[in-house]
Amino acid sequence: MMTSLPLIFDTPRKAMPPRHLADLSPAERRAAVTELGEKPFRADQLSRHYFSRLENDPAAMTDLPAAVRDRLGAALLPPLLTEVRHVETDQGTTRKTLWRLHDGTLVESVLMRYRDRLTVCVSSQAGCGMACPFCATGQGGLNRNLSTAEIVEQVAAAARVAAAGELPGGPVRLSNVVFMGMGEPLANYQRVVASLHRLIDPAPAGLGLSQRSVTVSTVGLVPAIGKLADEGLNVTLAVSLHAPDDELRDTLVPVNTRWKVREVLEAADAYAARTGRRYSIEYAMIRDINDQPWRADLLGTLLSGRLAHVNLIPLNPTPGSKWDASPKPVEQEFVARLSDHGVPVTVRDTRGQEIDGACGQLAALA
Repeated sequence: MMTSLPLIFDTPRKAMPPRHLADLSPAERRAAVTELGEKPFRADQLSRHYFSRLENDPAAMTDLPAAVRDRLGAALLPPLLTEVRHVETDQGTTRKTLWRLHDGTLVESVLMRYRDRLTVCVSSQAGCGMACPFCATGQGGLNRNLSTAEIVEQVAAAARVAAAGELPGGPVRLSNVVFMGMGEPLANYQRVVASLHRLIDPAPAGLGLSQRSVTVSTVGLVPAIGKLADEGLNVTLAVSLHAPDDELRDTLVPVNTRWKVREVLEAADAYAARTGRRYSIEYAMIRDINDQPWRADLLGTLLSGRLAHVNLIPLNPTPGSKWDASPKPVEQEFVARLSDHGVPVTVRDTRGQEIDGACGQLAALA
């Protein structure tokens, strides 16, 4: 019996941040404003400022009377994230930000501008309890879940930076969100699903992003994948597989001792069948560990005929780690063998290696 892996919904019981507008559904916002002695339409005004205009400073909401701004701002727009610092690379088109939360906890987000899109990678937990040995966040363990609003505010902050033209190329609208930062999103299920609604609901209820531009990653929490399939959402599912065989995956992704590769892929297939969306298989290429040609063939055999796409990730080694990235010729052969099996495959564009790009590295240095 395995004792080192925490139950997926067990997290340290720590104080969550104060209530924020983004924690609440539109109906809950109107109820909260009414409880504060204001007319329900004030909730719509706050929502328009926060989600449509990306404004989080109550003092700037001049269409509200000053007394109302102060009262509602204090109650529903408390500061959630304080920037500790940000670092940039790729000629300024990649920006990684270290945030301090209300309790001193540190989390990270990464904003990446590409030719055709602007993507922010957000954290859903402070730390991670999945204990994958090659992951900087997994090495540090789990601190706590993030609130819905703490997740949403990472996205809103990125959208503000983009809209203000702080990235090279001038002002741009945020287009994509990936839940691939610190933490296992489906281990913080309720808050992550609530945050998805804040991201995709039409403004001013939410940010109005396309569901197809939002990706939720998981190491393979099978019951939670099934639950997500029943939510009526059409966001993209990404499964961090990293090995096609149970023997190796038990070591690289310890949750595999509970749900094996076959079960994970069947859950992903069910998600694809329900949503009509192709899912992504994330596969970190680790030198001499999971990059052998026979493993490429095994992965190709497993995925052939499935509505799946493989995203190979050149490993970004963490300081002092024994893990290293696969050589380019090995990576290229892996790609070729998957293609021979008819499996669509791409290699992730490596961003941020010069700025401690692997999730958890910036926080570890703080």
